[in-house]
Amino acid sequence: MKRTNYSSGAKWEDIVGYSRAVRIGNIIEVTGTVAVDDNNTVVGADNAYEQTKFAIQKIEKVLQRAGASLKDVVRTRMFVTDISRWEEYGKAHGEFFKDIKPCTSMIEISGLIAPEYLVEVEATAIISG
Repeated sequence: MKRTNYSSGAKWEDIVGYSRAVRIGNIIEVTGTVAVDDNNTVVGADNAYEQTKFAIQKIEKVLQRAGASLKDVVRTRMFVTDISRWEEYGKAHGEFFKDIKPCTSMIEISGLIAPEYLVEVEATAIISG
């Protein structure tokens, strides 16, 4: 099967050795995504809802580049730095996925690569048909 890597252009991709997303056949895996914009500025500082929303919007954009949409998402993973804020992360996730209802996990971790990041979201999509 053909493999297609999708880059965000971030310098970290070459340093660490990863892609924003990888599509093989009808499966697309989207790497951990945080709320940082094209200018490397954190979106939604100290706002778990806004950070989750922005991360999912970034995921949606790369899925579209790969020929998919959020409707094709079968699994998400949310790595959060403060599980007590689960309702904020969950509210944003629900706004995108309330009708799609992919499998998901919300896992508290000790930290992300920068302290201002509150959540990192991964997604798996399978294009049917």
